[in-house]
Amino acid sequence: MMAEQAGLSEHLLELLGGSHAHLDFERAIAGLPAELRGSRPPGLPHTPWRLVEHMRIAQWDILQFSIDPTHVSPEFPGGYWPEADEPPDPSAWDRSVVAFRTDLRKMMDLVADPGTDLLAPIPHGQGQTILREALLVADHNAYHLGQLVTVRRLLGAWSGEA
Repeated sequence: MMAEQAGLSEHLLELLGGSHAHLDFERAIAGLPAELRGSRPPGLPHTPWRLVEHMRIAQWDILQFSIDPTHVSPEFPGGYWPEADEPPDPSAWDRSVVAFRTDLRKMMDLVADPGTDLLAPIPHGQGQTILREALLVADHNAYHLGQLVTVRRLLGAWSGEA
């Protein structure tokens, strides 16, 4: 990576990891009772499950687009959301959380890789760069983590300060 991009990479990694002004994923999901994962507060369209699974799908899609020229994105918008309000089986939440963490780590590894030119257009894209895709992941995650905290507050399942 060019020297002038090293500092940019560090800032992106902090942003992706949820430091400073952003709540991180681990804090947002910590201590959420299993029985509330499929609960929807009155007046809101999402449950914790729908938000976590949506974040996982969108992040996976952005990562795959960034690294795989043969990747085909899900149909928009329906393909980016789970069908049901609650996890389809008892282990679905854990699988989604592990996959989210894994793909976030892969995106961070891509950004941290000295061989990644953050500003070069992705060859199979339409002008997108790794910088743009990493910012998109960070922005999308921050938005939905904020929603998750709101849902948890309304369900009476949030004790944090965010």
